[in-house]
Amino acid sequence: MFCFQCEQTAGGTGCTKMGVCGKSSVTADFQDELTGALVGLAKAAGNSGRTKKSDELILRGLFMCITNVNFDNEAIEALTAEIRKEKNSLTPGCAACGSKCGGTDDLDLKQLWNSGEDVRSLKSLLLLGMRGMAAYAYHAYVLGYTDDEVTGWFYKGLTAIDYEQDLPRLLELVMEFGRVNLKCMALLDRANTESFGNPVPTEVSNTIEKGPFIVVSGHDLSDLKQLLEQTKDKGINIYTHGEMLPAHGYPELKKYPHLKGNFGTAWQNQQKEFLNVPAPFLFTTNCLMRPMPAYADRVYTTAVVGYPEMPHIGEGDGKKDFGIVIEKALELGGYEQDVHMPGINGGEKLMTGFGHNTVLSVADQVIGAVKSGALRHIFLIGGCDGAKPGRNYYTKLVELTPPDSVVLTCACGKYRFNDLDMGTLGGLPHIMDMGQCNDAYSAIKVAVALSEAFGCGVNDLPLSIVLSWYEQKAVCILLTLLSLGIANIRLGPTLPAFVSPNVFKILVEKFNIMPITTPEQDLAAMLK
Repeated sequence: MFCFQCEQTAGGTGCTKMGVCGKSSVTADFQDELTGALVGLAKAAGNSGRTKKSDELILRGLFMCITNVNFDNEAIEALTAEIRKEKNSLTPGCAACGSKCGGTDDLDLKQLWNSGEDVRSLKSLLLLGMRGMAAYAYHAYVLGYTDDEVTGWFYKGLTAIDYEQDLPRLLELVMEFGRVNLKCMALLDRANTESFGNPVPTEVSNTIEKGPFIVVSGHDLSDLKQLLEQTKDKGINIYTHGEMLPAHGYPELKKYPHLKGNFGTAWQNQQKEFLNVPAPFLFTTNCLMRPMPAYADRVYTTAVVGYPEMPHIGEGDGKKDFGIVIEKALELGGYEQDVHMPGINGGEKLMTGFGHNTVLSVADQVIGAVKSGALRHIFLIGGCDGAKPGRNYYTKLVELTPPDSVVLTCACGKYRFNDLDMGTLGGLPHIMDMGQCNDAYSAIKVAVALSEAFGCGVNDLPLSIVLSWYEQKAVCILLTLLSLGIANIRLGPTLPAFVSPNVFKILVEKFNIMPITTPEQDLAAMLK
C-alpha cells in the first residue's frame, strides 16, 4: 500500500504496510481501485454526459476514501462495482471495443504514486482536496442542495489527475479548485441554515444525565434531525460528540429538549472516552477509529461510514430507521446517576453558535473596537485535531493571546482550548466557536466582510490565521484560502507529506505560508 493523505502518516512520509489510522493494506488497495474507477467514470461522462446517478456516485466514492471514514472492504467493493456499472451504461460500446483508446479506462493509482515528485504532489493536492470537497457537497446533497459548477468540477479534476502532466497547469487547476470549493462551502452553509436556521450562541452542557442516551458523532445534521424525531417522547437523551457539537446552535435542532449536551472531546480520544459507556454510538461521517472490544457491540454507522461487522443504518426513500440504535439505548439503560465529563483543560462548559450571521450582526461593534484600539487583534485558530504530540501548541497559543483580542475557531481542533474561560471583550467571548470544519465558510465570510468595511485586503487586517490539519477537508479549506490570495497562514503541527519541497517553495514565495514554530515566537510575530 501507499497512503500519505493524513497528518499522522508513518514517518511523516507515507504508510506502506499498515495505515496508522488502522486501515489495512487490503483496504488501501480497494480504496485506490475505487478512486481509479471514479477517474474512469469521469472520463466516460466527459464523452457521453453526466447523470444524476454518476453525480451521486462521484460524491459517495470520493467521500468514502477520506481518512477514518470507511474500513469495510465489502462496502468499498460494492460501490466500486456500482461505479463501473454506471460507466458501462454511459459508454456501452467501450467494454466490447476491439480497438481500445483508453478514453474510459480506470486509472491505476500506482501511476500517480510513482509519478515525478512535483507532479505527484500537485495531483495529490487536487485529489485530496476533492475528497474533502466531496464531503461538503454530499452533506448539501442529502439536504436537497446541489450546484452544477461544483459537481461538474469533480469530473474535470478527476480527469486531470489521469491526463495532466504540465506543472504550471496543475498549479492553476489547484487554485481553480480552491475557488470552486468556496462555492461548495457556501452551498453547504445555505443548505444548513435554510434547513435548520442560523446558528445562535448557545451554552452546551458536558454533563451526561442519568438514563438512556445515544451519542452522535460526525457532521451530518440531517441524520441528527431524523434521530431526534425518532427518539422524542421515548425517554432517551441525545448527546453530540466531536464535530457534531455545533448542532446545538441551530434553532431547528436545539428546539428538541432531549438534545441535552456534548459527550467527550475530539475524535482521537474516542477509544478512551467510549470505554464502559452504557450507550450506543452513531457515526454519521468521519472520524471513526477502530472500535475497541469493550464497546464494539454498541457502535453503529450510517451514510458512507463503515466498519467490518458493525451494524449499518441504510436509507430508503430519503429516510433512515434508527430503531436498532434506539433499542440498544433502552437495553443499556445509560448511567444510574449524572456523570460530568470536563473538557481537556478541566472546563465546566462549552459555547458554540458564533456563525457568520451572529458575528456580522455585531460587525459595527467589532469595527468600532478595532478603530478605537479596544480590539487589538483577531486570531483565527482552527482546523483538525489529532493524536500526534505537539498539538498542545494550539492550547498554549490561545492561552497567550492578549485580553484585547478575540479568537475565532472552527473544526475539532477547538477541543484543545474550547473549555477555557478567558472572559469577554466588549460583550463578546474571547473564544468564539464558529462551528464544524464545514463551517470554515463563516470565518472566510467574516474576514472578507471586515476587509470590505475597512477598505483594505484581508492580508492588511489585524487578523492572523493559524491552522491545524489532519485530513482532507483541511486540505480543501487551505486551498480555498490560498485561492482568495490570503497570505501569511501558519500551518501545523507538521507539513503535509504530499507537498514536495518545490511545491512548498512555490507556496512560500506566493503566499508566505509558514510552518508553526513555538507559541511564544509565533504570537510575537503575529502581533507586530
